[in-house]
Amino acid sequence: MEHPAITLSGLCAVGGIMGYVRKGSLPSLIAGTTFSILFGSAGYLLKQNADYGLEIAFVASSTLLAAGISRSLKAQKKAIPFVLIAIGGLSTAYYAKKYNEFYPIW
Repeated sequence: MEHPAITLSGLCAVGGIMGYVRKGSLPSLIAGTTFSILFGSAGYLLKQNADYGLEIAFVASSTLLAAGISRSLKAQKKAIPFVLIAIGGLSTAYYAKKYNEFYPIW
């Protein structure tokens, strides 16, 4: 269960660095680093079977999805918001399913 979080950590780091290198976007670098740290922390906690790993991964995924939706409303036909929506949506669904397996809600 920690593998998706660690993969997302790497993807967010690469995405933030690419945004900074290509466009000089400091917000992209900061957001990429922040999400990378969040997903990396969640992956570590999940690997250690510690508390709050699943919750951190779910909240980070949901926030990534919300950021993608917000950017897609502002941007016209740009690929980055759709990538954020896809990654955020898939990871949110995955961690919601895993959360429901451990703490049945529905």
